[in-house]
Amino acid sequence: MDNVLVDFPSAFAHITEQQHADFLDRLDEVPSIFSKMLPVPGAVEAFHELSELFDTYLLSTAPWQNPSTWSDKLLWVKEHLGKPAYKRLILSHHKNLNRGDFVIDDRTKNGVDKFDGEHIHFGTSEFPNWQSVVAYLRGHA
Repeated sequence: MDNVLVDFPSAFAHITEQQHADFLDRLDEVPSIFSKMLPVPGAVEAFHELSELFDTYLLSTAPWQNPSTWSDKLLWVKEHLGKPAYKRLILSHHKNLNRGDFVIDDRTKNGVDKFDGEHIHFGTSEFPNWQSVVAYLRGHA
């Protein structure tokens, strides 16, 4: 979800200077930071379209040291993605344990590099935004 569906840096304007200092190299551990994030441009619309074309699930990790992130991610999905995402959020540090034809992620960590399906590497020159991802996946529906 982070930096694919959710614009992680969009939360930085909503935390205090003290929180910036206290969590300098681990901003993902700021309490409730995930609840302050906005969607990546085009992400919500893309998720809705892809949910009509594919059996979609949301795979995400959450920092072990920030328990509020686990519930904040669920609340974010409910607020921004609604019914197509109902009970489709999977939080795991081992994304490769899930099965699918495609995984869309901005990194290869947390099992993405071992995922059996095709990795659509979001944010790269081939897939710089949601428009490019949706255009590619329409051809595979």
